[in-house]
Amino acid sequence: MKYFAVFLPMKDEEKSAQYRPDHLAFLKEQGEKGHVFVKGRFVDGWGGMVIYQGNDIADITSIVLEDPYVVSGARDFEIHEWEMQEGR
Repeated sequence: MKYFAVFLPMKDEEKSAQYRPDHLAFLKEQGEKGHVFVKGRFVDGWGGMVIYQGNDIADITSIVLEDPYVVSGARDFEIHEWEMQEGR
C-alpha cells in the first residue's frame, strides 16, 4: 500500500462552504473503504490536504475526481506520492 498526499487549494470560498457537508461525507465514505489515512484543513484558509492510501496514483486520481469539492469547482487538486517517516 502506498500513500498519496492530495492538496486541495481553494478556488471558490462560496462553493467550498456550500459543498463542505458533501465533501466531508465523501471523505467519511472513503475512510470506511480504507482509502483515507489522515485529513485536515490549513488554518490560513488556503485549502486542505488528504493523505490517501492506495495502489497507485491512477487509483487515487479516480477517487479525487469524485470529491464534491473537485466536481463542483470549489477546489483544485494536486497529488504527490508520500513516503511516511516514523519518529522524530
